[in-house]
Amino acid sequence: MSTATPRGSYFERIDDHRYKPTPHAGGAWDPDEQHFSPLGGLIAHAIDRHRPAAPDDGGLLLSRISYDILGRLALDECEIQVETVRPGRTIELVEAVVRIAGRPVVRARAWLLAALDTTGVAGGAGNRLPRPESLDPWAMHDLWPGGYIADLDVRPVGTPRPGRTTAWISTPLALVAGETAGPLASYLALVDTANGIAVRQPPTEWMFPNVDLTVHLHRRPRGTWTGLDTTVVFGPTGQGLTSTVLHDVDGPVGRAEQILTVRPMS
Repeated sequence: MSTATPRGSYFERIDDHRYKPTPHAGGAWDPDEQHFSPLGGLIAHAIDRHRPAAPDDGGLLLSRISYDILGRLALDECEIQVETVRPGRTIELVEAVVRIAGRPVVRARAWLLAALDTTGVAGGAGNRLPRPESLDPWAMHDLWPGGYIADLDVRPVGTPRPGRTTAWISTPLALVAGETAGPLASYLALVDTANGIAVRQPPTEWMFPNVDLTVHLHRRPRGTWTGLDTTVVFGPTGQGLTSTVLHDVDGPVGRAEQILTVRPMS
């Protein structure tokens, strides 16, 4: 297989379970590491491939996914193994483990729930955001380095503020070269960006990486934009919390939470 880096994607496939990240996946804290956001989408893509039924076939829908980040995400080949922990026709639990150089670096668990018609009782989600096409872009790469941030189209709703920002995120890049990822995997590939849009302190002076990401969904997102209505709180003892209401162009679709380890750079 050629070692040339493909243009226009975050990953290239090596075999059924192994993927090579491209420079577009470069992290914000360290460009020589992977940004977790596209890797989170890749994990969802691997879960889609593991399941025998398509995610939009009226069967089970991924409704919650939690990612625990166990260690450094080197910008290197990774392997993703997926297994069904709790099979079922109405409720299913799937686990994915990502390994780099043979070491587990991410462990993810996803609950899939039966798709039913509950239109008659649906409600309580909240209002939709202004459409992204009506908003001006934000050069987020002026705040953060790395290939991942450099390729994003970011459209803030109002002026970004410390600890509080609402923004639309989109990307022109494919998740995996030569493959069409499902709409949910593509959506999830942008959610981890939330921790970078509402920084409370300059990232040149303070570190506040997240060690996890948990996403709960009450409906399936659609479209190519991920909306992040984000609040960041720093506590007094080194912990922080990034909380986000997730949107698509039709309105809220769920919530995301990220626990942060907050410490000075020096």
